[in-house]
Amino acid sequence: MTGPERVDPALVDMLESVFAAHRPARTEVTATLDVELWGLLESLGLTRLTGAEPYGAGAGWPEAAALLATAARHAVPLPLAEHDLLAGWLLERAGLPADGALRTACVLDADGRARAVPWARAATRVVVLFPDGAGWRVADVPATAVAVTEADSIAGEPRDTVAVDLALLDGVPVDADVADRLLLRGALARAVQMCGAMERIVELCVAHATARTQFGRPLAAFQAVQALVADIAAESSLARVATDAAVARAAEDDDGLAFAVAVARSCAGHAATVVVRNAHQVHGAIGTTLEHELHGLTRPVLAWRSEFGSVQHWDDLLTRAALDAAGADGLWPLITRAAM
Repeated sequence: MTGPERVDPALVDMLESVFAAHRPARTEVTATLDVELWGLLESLGLTRLTGAEPYGAGAGWPEAAALLATAARHAVPLPLAEHDLLAGWLLERAGLPADGALRTACVLDADGRARAVPWARAATRVVVLFPDGAGWRVADVPATAVAVTEADSIAGEPRDTVAVDLALLDGVPVDADVADRLLLRGALARAVQMCGAMERIVELCVAHATARTQFGRPLAAFQAVQALVADIAAESSLARVATDAAVARAAEDDDGLAFAVAVARSCAGHAATVVVRNAHQVHGAIGTTLEHELHGLTRPVLAWRSEFGSVQHWDDLLTRAALDAAGADGLWPLITRAAM
């Protein structure tokens, strides 16, 4: 992701080789943490890629996007975004140290609960953002002090319910905009992952339509199949362009980030519908078998689509920006600024 001009090709090649060698066998529908792979990534400095030294590698959003997209492309489920871009970032904003312990992050409600927390059962510590009157506080809570009720997403990835006794938390006060910025970071991470998976889906569809024959002809020779694959490629490309623009905004940390993320999530969300539907039509029943690669990509895409804001949420945000913030004279500058 983010374009070859922004990421060292050597890093991309290394990521491809690492994840290709650790692509999980499709014998289970429930994802579990690959401890060996996590240890390897940690030794390479990739689990805390964007963290400031001495706890991280000091890289930025383009490198993080390349990492997330490659893992998604190879259908390798790992808490990379949660550990680095969310939990690690919260600790830095609060001025708290971040050792090598595996972390996830969540926002607690007034009762000290958070639902659909990614990878909570696998985490050693949970970084919580919780309300403190009109503001927010951050605490780094050991897993032993957290009650976890296990649940899974439709992709089989851990999305657990977390409960913490707020009376036992002290925490560090943080800026009022932290919750909004955390949402944007999570939403952008999911858009990147969706694009990585959808690009692999395009490749699978092209390969299947070319190799598979029906009535003595390759599937690719049928106009209806050509239309299905063309729509997949077009929607996937649109989602990637929008997401690349948002990653560039995140790297610059400018005031256009919220709109750019909304565009990326809207495009990726609507693309997911077309890509998943068409891909399974192209593959037929074989794409739903446990051994086939396709469902290991399409199920996460559908799951990620609804995390950190639904498609409707981001569509509504774009509508409000167009009608209220931009107005008739400001709409085009708003659009072109987000695409820069």
